[in-house]
Amino acid sequence: MAHELGSGIGEIPKGGGPRIFRGFGRTSDALPKRTGLSSFFYLPALVPAMLLIAYGLLVIWSASLSITEASFPRQVLGVALGVVAAGFVWRYDYRSLQNVTRVLLVVDVALMLLPSVPGLSYSAKGMSGWIKLFGFTFQPSEIAKLVTIYLMAGLAAQYNGKIDDFHEYVKLCGTLLVPFVLILTQPDLGTGLVILVTGATIIICGGAKRSWVLVTLAILVGGIALVVITSMTDGLPHILKQYQLKRLIVFIDPSVDPTGDGYNLQQAEIAVGSGGLFGKGIGNATQAGQGFLPEAHTDFVFALLSEEFGFVGSFLLLALFGWLMFSTVRLAMKVDAPFAKLVLVGVCSMWMFQLLENVGMCIGMMPITGIPLPFISFGSSSMLGQCMAVGMVQSVWYHRQKSA
Repeated sequence: MAHELGSGIGEIPKGGGPRIFRGFGRTSDALPKRTGLSSFFYLPALVPAMLLIAYGLLVIWSASLSITEASFPRQVLGVALGVVAAGFVWRYDYRSLQNVTRVLLVVDVALMLLPSVPGLSYSAKGMSGWIKLFGFTFQPSEIAKLVTIYLMAGLAAQYNGKIDDFHEYVKLCGTLLVPFVLILTQPDLGTGLVILVTGATIIICGGAKRSWVLVTLAILVGGIALVVITSMTDGLPHILKQYQLKRLIVFIDPSVDPTGDGYNLQQAEIAVGSGGLFGKGIGNATQAGQGFLPEAHTDFVFALLSEEFGFVGSFLLLALFGWLMFSTVRLAMKVDAPFAKLVLVGVCSMWMFQLLENVGMCIGMMPITGIPLPFISFGSSSMLGQCMAVGMVQSVWYHRQKSA
């Protein structure tokens, strides 16, 4: 049975919190009273996030010099809206969300179904996961990612770091499958993978037994193999769309589709390699600027960044992400309440997976998906969601010493 938890971060729950953090860091003594900005903001995570946003604006401004679709004013608007939204998230006491998981699930489902509402739905590049309201387009799944983090953290925190009942573990996995399956109907496999990986990480860090996790992974791998095989076999149900299947095949052998996704991958690798040590400079990305690299300002923005800023610019990007994620995990080790820990784990795993996938697909290490690079890729919806994620981290810090 689940244990009742105190809502204050300063309270030490029975069992010592989620298993992955037990014995690491310190308790509430590690969160002393501070003065100045550090009493309101968790600067170790806020500073790299702000630098990444500034870096992203520089990259999009550079892209706008040669790519018409890369509207710099629109990206600035996305940042402005994101900062305002992050401020609301920062000041809101997130702890009140721990005990309203049913409401969060309803909100999550509503966000996923919103693009299906007549009069609101809007299709972009073959995906119907957008809505259009008052002339503005928006992707609700970006907010759904964050709702899913609160949802899964609230559910997993009830077990106080130790999920001993297999039926409870199955219920957690089943709840996670709800937003995952709904997002696949749009279809948006990339966002679905982000939600699945983020939720799974929260469940694992929430105290799921290793044997259960390994069995689940084996079932998942077997299921994926079955889906791929049936999608490639005539007369059997084709669950994967043709373009999704091609992307998986191209990942193994780019020459299979030399004019489609194979071409995109080759051009991305050329762009990354041609950047050299210091890059070609702002506005001098020939692969993107001359139209050889498609979606250079969105899906393949890392290739554009690497071509213009070279290895040094790429290393700077990864260093800033490393700083941001390390600081977030460090805060998770210090706080006491399982809900706070798991919210931070969810945010960090979301950033990490999107970073690995976006960078990996540009260098041929991961399959091609439509997963944006946080803070860098063009898109107001993505920027809004990422800024709000920063607000979630800051909210944990801001409410660290407040009573329930």
